[in-house]
Amino acid sequence: MPSRSPGALPRHTDSGESESAVIELALTAAGSQRVRFAISPLEEVLGAVQTLLGLRRHPAPLPWLSGVPDVPELTAVLSGRHYITEFLSPPPDGPETTAEAQLEVVRATPPEQVALELGMVDADLSGLPADPAAARDLLAGQLETVWRSVLAPQWPRLRELLAADIAHRTRQLGSGGIAAMLAELHPRVRLSGTSVLVDVRARERLSIDSRGLLLIPAVFAWPNVGVVTVPPWQVSLLYPARGVASLWSTSAPSEPLVEVLGRTRALLLTTLDRPAATTELARRHGLAAATVSAHLTALRGAGLLASERRGHRVLYRRTELGDALLTGKL
Repeated sequence: MPSRSPGALPRHTDSGESESAVIELALTAAGSQRVRFAISPLEEVLGAVQTLLGLRRHPAPLPWLSGVPDVPELTAVLSGRHYITEFLSPPPDGPETTAEAQLEVVRATPPEQVALELGMVDADLSGLPADPAAARDLLAGQLETVWRSVLAPQWPRLRELLAADIAHRTRQLGSGGIAAMLAELHPRVRLSGTSVLVDVRARERLSIDSRGLLLIPAVFAWPNVGVVTVPPWQVSLLYPARGVASLWSTSAPSEPLVEVLGRTRALLLTTLDRPAATTELARRHGLAAATVSAHLTALRGAGLLASERRGHRVLYRRTELGDALLTGKL
């Protein structure tokens, strides 16, 4: 396998490191109007394994993340400090991308691309098959094992958080443009003229082509920011999703609110710090979906919640009136 390319940039970097340079992503005329968001299930698989291995930190307790399945070859790849491949988490098509669709892309990666990227991983990969196609298929199988056993049961909750982040960033983009959106994305990301600057342990200048810039929020990215730039993959920026610190905590409703709304409606209103769908709320609180739906409809009718359709799902969020009632500022 070839040695690491001098032009390769790290997919994940430790934002706490003192050695720092800048990746400049120049927005060409063709790419300047194309800033898209997407959700990557396989990115979360990689992050979960790295978190279990102690290679990443997370700001919140993860009671469900208790052990790594027996995936030694995948573990070896993910122990790379500055590069862990692109083909194991190919840039997704959009917010509705599934793990199954990404796994198909992984298994279709040309062997020469697999060989190139594995040759850039700064870790001991001697346990992998020498044949790139065999190594690819082995790693894809292990990815699927981790997905099914660790991530899939938790995916609805993770996905809702990622979708809420994208909704927030999209509103920022629409109201204030790319500069306003990037200003709150991550401390090490900023817009300078017509370029997106990312402070990481690499220095390079690349042009964003007609595919535009792909922004991928991730539950397990905190506190880092990462860049995907190895051809032929679309230039992508990975960043921590909003709200990961409180992902597994639920605030109890105040007793005055319970007296006004009833316990279940007060619980739902308190829970909706971020948009969520009926099925997620039902699963989280151990309630029947029909019961949750009826209470959400009542809260929306009172002007305390708003809803919007996103793909096949309807997400509910608190309105300003709902926020005011919750905080006692009516």
